[in-house]
Formats: sequence, C-alpha cells, structure tokens
Amino acid sequence: MKPTLEELSIVHPNAAGMDLGAEEIWGGVPADRDAEPVRAFGTFTPELQARVDWLVQCGVDTVAMESTGVYWIPIDELLEARGLKPYLVDARQVKNVPGRKTDVLRAACQGLQKLHRLGLLSASCRPEAEMVTWRAYLRHRAELIERRAPHILPMHKALLQMNLQLTQVLTDITGPTGLAIIRAIITGERDPLKLAQLRNPACQSSTEEIGKALTGTWKPEYLFVLKQSVEGYDFYTQQLAACDAEVERLYAVLNPRWEMPADLPKLPPRKFHSHRKNQPAGEVRQAMYRIVGVDLTAVDGLKEASVQEILSEIGTDMSPGPTVKHFASWLRLAPHNDISGGVVLRSRGLKSNNRARQAFRQAAESVARSDNAFGEFYRRKRAQYGPKVANMATAHKIARVVYFMLKKHVPYEAGKAEEYVAKQRERELTRLKRQAAYLGYNLTPHPTATESPVA
Repeated sequence: MKPTLEELSIVHPNAAGMDLGAEEIWGGVPADRDAEPVRAFGTFTPELQARVDWLVQCGVDTVAMESTGVYWIPIDELLEARGLKPYLVDARQVKNVPGRKTDVLRAACQGLQKLHRLGLLSASCRPEAEMVTWRAYLRHRAELIERRAPHILPMHKALLQMNLQLTQVLTDITGPTGLAIIRAIITGERDPLKLAQLRNPACQSSTEEIGKALTGTWKPEYLFVLKQSVEGYDFYTQQLAACDAEVERLYAVLNPRWEMPADLPKLPPRKFHSHRKNQPAGEVRQAMYRIVGVDLTAVDGLKEASVQEILSEIGTDMSPGPTVKHFASWLRLAPHNDISGGVVLRSRGLKSNNRARQAFRQAAESVARSDNAFGEFYRRKRAQYGPKVANMATAHKIARVVYFMLKKHVPYEAGKAEEYVAKQRERELTRLKRQAAYLGYNLTPHPTATESPVA
C-alpha cells in the first residue's frame, strides 16, 4: 500500500510553494503560519516585494517554484537577495507523484508546497550568480552571431546575379579579402584588376583568378541590395564587438574559483589554426585560466568561444553532479537505455537544447579528422555505428575530460592517435585471450601478422 503525503517524513518544515504566471502568482505556506495560507499576487515589482515580505513573516526559508518561460527570474532574484533558497522544479517531477497538484491554481501552489515540504522535489541546476550574469552576455552574443549570418546570403545572391563569381575564388566572402573587395564595389570601384589587388597575402587564389571572377554586370538594384546587406552585417559586427567588450570587462571582476598563485603563469601559444572570425576578441583565454585554474582551450576541439559557452552554462562548481555519469546524463550525452528484466531493450540518445551539449557536439565534429586520440576514437565509432553515434560518443568523451579538469584542477594531457591505437589493440588482444581461454584454447601470435589497428 502506497503511503500518503501525510505519512511521509518532513524534510523542509519551512517550505513554501509558488505557481508562477505572466500576470498572477499564487503562493502557499504551511497552514499554521498564516490565517490565509494561500494568496495571489501580481507580477509588478512592488507586488513581488510584498510577496517576499509575506514569506519572510511566515518563517519560510525555501520556496519551490514551477514556471514556464522566464517568469521565475525576477522573483528568484528577490528571494535570493532576502536569504531564501528558491527551488526551480520541473513539472515532470510533479506529474506522477501521489497527491500531485490539480489544474486549479490554488491547489497547484499547495501541492508544490506539500511535495517540497516532504523533500520530493529537486531543484534545477543553475550556476552561481556571477556565472548567470556571464551567461546572459554570452547567450546574447550567440544570438548576435545568428542574426548576423542571414545578411551574408543576400550578398551571395547579389554577387551571383551580377555574375561576379567571387564565391568560386574565395572560401568565405566575409573574410579580409572578400569584405575589402565588396566594400570597394559599394564605394564605386568597377575595375576588376584594381579590385583583385585588394587580395590578402594569405589568400590562396591569385590576383589574375580573382580579376576574372570580378568581371560581370553592375546593375544598380543588385548593388543596392549588396550595400544594405553589408550595412546589416556591419551593424551586428559592431554589436558583437560591444558585447565582447562587456564580457572582457566582466572577466576583470570575476573572482577566481581556485587558490590562484601570486604570479599567474602565462599560457603556451594557441593551437595552430585555432582562431576563427566568431572567436571572442581580447585575451579571454588567459582570463578564463585565471578564473578556473585550468586551460580548457588546450582540449582538442575546444576553442575560446566554445569554452566560454560551456563554462557559462555549467558553471565552475562540479559538486552538484556527484559523478561524471550524472554530469553526462544532465548534458544528455549519455545513452538512454530502456531496460526490462535486466535486459536493454533499446538504447537511444535524448534530445536537448542544452547549449553546453551543443558546444561539446561541435567540438566532437571538429576533431573528426584530427590526428589525436579524440579523432581516432571518433573514426572508430563511426566505422562501428555511424556518424551520429560517433559524434555523441566523442562529445561524451570530451565532456568527461572537462568535468575532471574542473573538479580536480588538473591540466589536459593530449593523447596521440598512435597511443590510442596501441592501447585499443592491447585491449582487443586481452579480450581475445580471455575469450580463447574460456573456450579452452591458447592464443599465439602469427609470425606474418601485420600491425594493423583494430577497428
């Protein structure tokens, strides 16, 4: 027989519950704390402050909140400022619990209060306050990059409509050579040779090839589209630079999360070809090292931008995840197994919009052709299960490395592909010897056997 809510032990005796909406907030406290234990408040700041004052008067020290969207953020900040501990809970936790809430708002907050009082709810993982501020800047930065990207497509289209085949001689028209040529076109330059002479010395195409590609028609309507597209691109580039300046200013005031020495050592040079146009400006690599105590950009596949995004999402404190398995499961990088009777019926990955998860998957994609341990692991898994599983497995492996670096403050030791192949071969031989012994045979090497890697 299942126990009722009244028969369970109390974990949080001073718990309250809130159901948050866009225009109204319902809150409930223990019945013995107030003559009217359930009240409704508005969402204006004075009303939120009155709500927090009421909770303090009732002796509440922790509040369980259920909300959609971002309605919970203002009340969460007010609760933390007054010393109350907010618990942002997922509606799925309340769904199948005995005595769960109904759809009535009054009963909803009462149900949350009862469940939280009995310790049946767990709080969603949220970084510390400084990390939340950092995360807000970086999420806005990612949105600026997304808004800038659509302005590149009209540039491509306008150039092709004028038969200016710039895309055939340049891999990226928003690079130094491409933007210099496009800006000259906008200002009135039409001579293909003069435009080609704006070529950056690092460009692989010759001046003659670029000159041939820039021989076309010059129609005013397409030039107008090109001009406005470049202006839109430049606007978001300026916004991105301003956002990077704010992030860099924030780095200076963030407190280190480790026992930093008096003289912080300088980091080694960047990895070859590690800089990209969407990477943050300034010395953010050294700044992040000052904060966390390890150089996460040394991990194969991780750049400054991806490390920023990962740290802002997961924070620097790994204690909420007791083990690396919990961390991988929270990122939705661990396989989800449907088990019945101890037998795995199906194994699949769960979908998630976690930004840290996306950054790890991008890092896994970038090492697919690299000559390192991660790249060799990716290629072996791709041969076994396909690219989708290989990407998830490699992202899982990179996430585990980041977890241990942050938890134990140990530097990253890059593994070579040859070392990984040798270890994998040794593990395969150990498995074969064990299997042969189980079947009653001895495994002996063949004198003409080749040293080919094990797939």
